[in-house]
Amino acid sequence: MLYIDINSDLGESFGHYQLGETDAILDVVSSANLACGCHAGDPMVMHKTVEMCVAKGVAIGAHIGYPDLQGFGRRKMDLSFDEIYNFTLYQLGALEAFTRVCGTKIRHVNGHGALGNLSHKDATVAHAIVKAAHDYDPSLLIVAPRETSCMYQFAQQYKMGTILNVFHIDRNYEEDLSLVPRGTPHAMIEDDDYAMKRVIRAVKEHRVYAVTGKDIEIPTPKRILIHGDQAKALLFAKKLRAALESEGIGICYVPDMPAE
Repeated sequence: MLYIDINSDLGESFGHYQLGETDAILDVVSSANLACGCHAGDPMVMHKTVEMCVAKGVAIGAHIGYPDLQGFGRRKMDLSFDEIYNFTLYQLGALEAFTRVCGTKIRHVNGHGALGNLSHKDATVAHAIVKAAHDYDPSLLIVAPRETSCMYQFAQQYKMGTILNVFHIDRNYEEDLSLVPRGTPHAMIEDDDYAMKRVIRAVKEHRVYAVTGKDIEIPTPKRILIHGDQAKALLFAKKLRAALESEGIGICYVPDMPAE
């Protein structure tokens, strides 16, 4: 049986600013990447989100971003290796304070926004994140879209486990399978019916149309990512789960999937 991990970036509210439908989305997904206070999230939000993940049986990952609350972590910052290393440790420590008191643990590390995008092609950034994750807890899993990612390469160097073949349900791809940059035409996919057909094709046929229209072969996705801050996130999550289950595809966090 084929399994897919339905994943979402969540816990991104801050103070009185409420973003996304975290509680409802957690009823649908199998794993979540939680904001750790740098690009979004605050102690109240983080604690509540971890509690909800535990109650709903959702695996928790740390969503590591630039210290950029005003820009939501989507603006590139010129940080040194040591700065990225220490900001990664800082965010892991912040999130673990809440996972520990809630009786669970962080299971994976996932880059957010501008830092996440850069980590897949910039060796210095990837090295700093992976080394920090390794030094903090070598059992953490490193998330990377493909084996060509610098994050995967440094995970291999540090002998850390990985979660690979992540497919974005709500973002278009360039021909090299990089994401179409936000703020440019057709970066986001908003048509939910098209999004579902695209995911099922990716999972069953291992192909996706690039933003240019070129048909590209891809590895079989193991994780489908939904950005929790987009307006249709809950609708996408519900329709995705229904679509996968109607195809006889199971829903499971990647490391917990039964052996093939």
